[in-house]
Amino acid sequence: MAVPKKRKSKSRRDMRRANHDRRSAPVLSPCPNCEELMLSHRVCPACGFYKGRQVVEVEQD
Repeated sequence: MAVPKKRKSKSRRDMRRANHDRRSAPVLSPCPNCEELMLSHRVCPACGFYKGRQVVEVEQD
């Protein structure tokens, strides 16, 4: 089993953990069917289309 030869300092440990809480916002792209913003590779929550076909029935207000 691999084991570190030398102990990492607290400074190096903390530098490694410094960016763990920084997350970017999800990338949204327009739906090709209704032009609402949606996450890629997922069913559009506004119209229910995915890859050009109706996948989910969505209630219309």
